[in-house]
Amino acid sequence: MKKLLNTLILLIVGSLLGMAQINTEQVLRVGQNALYFEDYMLSIQYFNQVIKAKPYLAQPFFYRSIAKLNLEDFQGAEADATEAIQRNPFITDAYEVRGVARQNMGNYADAVADYDKALELLPFNRGLMLNKALAEQDMEDYEASRNTFSKLLERYPKYDNAYVGRARLNILTGDTVAALADLDRATSLNKNLVNAYVLRADISIKKEQNYKQALDDMNEAIKLQPRFAGFFINRAFLRYNLDDYFGAMADYDYAIGLDPTSNVAYFNRGLLRAEVHDNDKAIADFSMVIKMDPNDYRALFNRALLFSETGNYKAALADIDKVVEAFPDYDGALLTRFQIYDKMGDKRKAEADYRAAVALSKNVGKETVAKDGGQGAEVNRENPKPADPEEITKSRFSTLLTIENEHNIDQEYNNKSIRGRVQDNRVQARLSQPFTISYYASTNQLRETPYYIKEVDDINATRSLRRMLLVTNSENSVDDEDDIQEHFGSIEYYNSYIATHAPRAIDYFGRAMDFLSIHNYNNAIDDFSRAIDLTPDLAPAYLLRAVARYRQALADRDAIPADGQESFAVANARMRADMDKVLADYDKLIELSPRMPFAYFNKGVMLAQTGDLTQALQYFTKTIELKPDMGEAYYNRGFVYLQLGQKEKGVADLSKAGELGVVESYNLLKQMGR
Repeated sequence: MKKLLNTLILLIVGSLLGMAQINTEQVLRVGQNALYFEDYMLSIQYFNQVIKAKPYLAQPFFYRSIAKLNLEDFQGAEADATEAIQRNPFITDAYEVRGVARQNMGNYADAVADYDKALELLPFNRGLMLNKALAEQDMEDYEASRNTFSKLLERYPKYDNAYVGRARLNILTGDTVAALADLDRATSLNKNLVNAYVLRADISIKKEQNYKQALDDMNEAIKLQPRFAGFFINRAFLRYNLDDYFGAMADYDYAIGLDPTSNVAYFNRGLLRAEVHDNDKAIADFSMVIKMDPNDYRALFNRALLFSETGNYKAALADIDKVVEAFPDYDGALLTRFQIYDKMGDKRKAEADYRAAVALSKNVGKETVAKDGGQGAEVNRENPKPADPEEITKSRFSTLLTIENEHNIDQEYNNKSIRGRVQDNRVQARLSQPFTISYYASTNQLRETPYYIKEVDDINATRSLRRMLLVTNSENSVDDEDDIQEHFGSIEYYNSYIATHAPRAIDYFGRAMDFLSIHNYNNAIDDFSRAIDLTPDLAPAYLLRAVARYRQALADRDAIPADGQESFAVANARMRADMDKVLADYDKLIELSPRMPFAYFNKGVMLAQTGDLTQALQYFTKTIELKPDMGEAYYNRGFVYLQLGQKEKGVADLSKAGELGVVESYNLLKQMGR
C-alpha cells in the first residue's frame, strides 16, 4: 500500500513538473509530508526539484538539511543548513540543525556558536540549551557545560533529559555521587529514560562492582529498547559475573539473532562454550569472528588453543603464527606455539619458542609481557620463567568483551526511529556496478524510469528487436520460465532468419541480446563481434561486448578448481587479458560516443576493479562533468576517494550521491563512523 501511495505521489509530482512553471509550493508541501512520515530519501527528491526551480528559497534547503541529518549525512546537513541561513538568517531551526550536524562531526566550538545564535532568537528554548551544554561537555569545557545545565534546570526543573546530561558530566568529572542523584531524579520524573539506566549500571559496575544492581538497571534498559543487541551482550557479561552461565549464553544467542554480524557476541559465546569444553561450537564461533575480521587476534589465539586441544595441530599452528607475527613480544603466544610444536614432535622449533619466551621474561622482569593494553602475566626476576600459557590466556586474550554503552544524550533533532533510516540497513560496501543495456531493468521509488542513451533510443525507434532496450545497472534476473523459453525461441528464430537472409548487424545484435539475457556470454560476444564487423560504428555493441566479456571473465575466474596455485595463476593471467579486451571496447565506445557518460563510468569501474584507483577517479569525474545528476558516479568516486584515504572528498561525494537518490551512500557514511 505504501509503495502504491509513493508511486501515486511521484506521478502527481511528475505531472506538476511537466507544467511550464512547477507549483513549487505544492511540491514543497508533498516533500514535507514525506519528511513527516520519515521517508527521508523520497523527501530529498522533492526538495531537489524545488531547489532546481527556485534556488533562492531558504525553505527547501532547510527541510533537506533535516532529512540529511536523520540519514546521518552530517556534512550534507551542515551545507544545506548554511544555504538556508544565507537565504534567510532568521530561521532559528536552521542554526540548530547545523549545530547538531557540527556537533556530530566533532566541530564543537562552531556547534556552540550556532546554538548561541539560535538562543539569541529563542533565549529560553530548552532543546537548544541542552544541545549547547552537551556540546560544551564534548569539547571538555566542563565549567561552561555545568553553568548551562544550571541555567537550564533552574528554568525547567522537571526536564528529565537534562538531569541525564548533567549526570554524564558528573561522571566525566569524577563525581559519581552527584551523578547517581541526577539519575535517580531523572528516573523519578520519567521511567522510560534508557540512558539513565545504562549510566547507572555503569556506575554500579565500575565504582562498586555491584553486578546485581547493574543487572536490574540493564533489565530496565532492555525493556525499553529490546531490539538493541549491545544491551544483551552487556547483560550477558553481568549474568556471567553473577554465575548465571545459562542466562549469559541465552543473551549471547539472542544478541546474535538481533545482529548476526556482532563479532563481540560470537567471541563471547565462543569463550563461554570453550569454558565448558564445547570445543566444536566454540571453534565455530571464533571462526565467525575471524571471517568478519581476519585480523582479530583474540579470536585467532583462542581458536589456536581449541584446535590444539582437539588435535588439529596444523590449523592451530596457522592461527598462532599470525598472533606471534602481530605480537612478537608476547610470551603467551610463543608458549602456546611451543606447546603445539611439542605435541607435533618438532622439538627443535619447540625449544626455540620456549627460549624466546624465557628471553622476553628476562627482559621485562616483573612487568606485563602483553603490549596491547590488557593485564599481562607476571614473571619472577630471580627465576625468570614465562607464566603458564593457560593463565595468560585467561588474563589476556580471553576477557569477555562488552559493547560501549550509549553515553551520548540525544540531541533534540536526532530521531532514533529505525523507519526511514536507510543508513541502518546493512549492505555490503562495494562499487556501484557497470551500466548495461538490457530487456530487464529494475526501478525504485526514487528512479521510476531507466537512464537514457541516444544510441539505444535510436535502435528502439527502428522496432527491429523483439523487446525494448533499457539502460540499467540494476538488472533483474530472468527466472520466469516463460521468459526463458521466449529467449530460446527467439534464438531459433534468428538462427533460421540469418541462415536464409543477407547478414545484417541488427540480427546478430538481437541474437546476442538473447544470449546475454540467458547468460550465454561466449555466444553473445561472438554475435556482438559479428554485428561490429558489419557496422563498425554500432556503439551499443561495444558496450555490451565489454559487459559480456567482463561477466564471462568473472565466471571463468570463480569456476577454477582449488587444486593448487598454478590454476589461480593461470586464471589471474586470463583475467588480466580479458580485462584488457574489456577496456579496449570501452575505449572504442568513448571514441564513437564521446558524450556518453556511461562509457566513462563503466571504464572507471573496470579501472577501480583492477586497482588503478587514480585513473578511475578521472573517469568518474568525467562522467560527472557529462551528467551532473548521476548519483552512481558520485558514489563510486566517493568510494574510491575513501580507498585512497581522502576522507573529506569521499564524504562530500557520498553526501551528493545520497542527495541524488543512491541509498547505499548513507549506509557507507554510517559505516565510516564519522
